[in-house]
Amino acid sequence: MISQLTVFLTNEKGRLAAACRTLADADINMQALFIADTADFGIVRIFCDTPARAAAVLAEANFRATLTPVIAVSVADEPGTLARLLEFCNEEAMNVEYGYCFSTAGGTAIDVLKIEGDGAETALADAGFKILAPEEVYVVDPS
Repeated sequence: MISQLTVFLTNEKGRLAAACRTLADADINMQALFIADTADFGIVRIFCDTPARAAAVLAEANFRATLTPVIAVSVADEPGTLARLLEFCNEEAMNVEYGYCFSTAGGTAIDVLKIEGDGAETALADAGFKILAPEEVYVVDPS
């Protein structure tokens, strides 16, 4: 499992920019950012280089930030790889709560999945999917 930074923001002008500025000023690099919103608040999921440090920096600046365990799967950046991954999850009765993907260098992509329950990471690895360890994705915080 890896740690994803999850930030809860009130849905008001400038709040997302302030959170991003807080991370930038702390020299934290974001590789991906995804937003789900409602009329009152937004949930921002951030894939960054130092998630534990980022959560602490945001908390110090009065943002609600937590770390969420997710699975990062490295796949070829080509049509069908996400479909195969999700079909396997479906066949194994895994409940994918949410996911997102982004491309990386060298023709690969990272599919990030939040899967309900235990055992998904092992089942995926046993089926031949390349599960990324924290040190393959970001700087592992020494704390």
